[in-house]
Amino acid sequence: MFDSFLDELHSDITNRGGSPLPLPEGLEECRSSKSSSIIRSWLWDVPGFRRWRVTRLDAGEKLQVFNSVAYPDYSYDHPLMGVDLLWFGARQKLVAVLDFQPLIQDEVYLDRYFSGLKDLNQRFPELNSQETMRSFDPNQYFSSWLLFCRGGAEQADLSLPQAFSAFLKTYWKLHDDAVSTSSSIPPDEVKILQDKYDVYSAERDPAHGLFTSHFGKDWSNRFLHEFLFPASSTN
Repeated sequence: MFDSFLDELHSDITNRGGSPLPLPEGLEECRSSKSSSIIRSWLWDVPGFRRWRVTRLDAGEKLQVFNSVAYPDYSYDHPLMGVDLLWFGARQKLVAVLDFQPLIQDEVYLDRYFSGLKDLNQRFPELNSQETMRSFDPNQYFSSWLLFCRGGAEQADLSLPQAFSAFLKTYWKLHDDAVSTSSSIPPDEVKILQDKYDVYSAERDPAHGLFTSHFGKDWSNRFLHEFLFPASSTN
């Protein structure tokens, strides 16, 4: 379902000079002992970013998942990039979240970094649902202009591919613009805020239960704390 998204993102990363990094042993791939489900993950060293992770879960018609988070270098205070896409084939149900995840909810900060995402929010009205996310506080590490959808095949086939490409292009521009200007938040504070993001997300991540059901509790706990949100294991 999301192979083209994975290919597009990895192509962008490699074209930007990204190179793969090793994952903690045993977390790069896992096959379910109960079904044909398989999960694969990648970790990238990308110029301007301290960490860029990508995950793809293939459970056939039952479930498809694509997830990625990009953490800028501490010298840049611009938002993280977050993508979380789920397709439940039997029910023909799509859940999509694409956001520039702000480090702080400050008006000046939001005005500085979110004009591009605001434009996308207007450009893709079918992906700007006002429905509240169930697991997270929308006022922490999420913006008011995220692309968010609980939809079906029409959104998955028509709107989402265009929105995803535009979203990536807009985030790369945000990053390039940020590189050429001075950050308003000092690097040591950026580190604290990014670490808090990991802690907050690990406590609320709805996918943890899903991964546990496919790959077992022990593996999923390692995956959560050692790969998805590694700062959660040290804070």
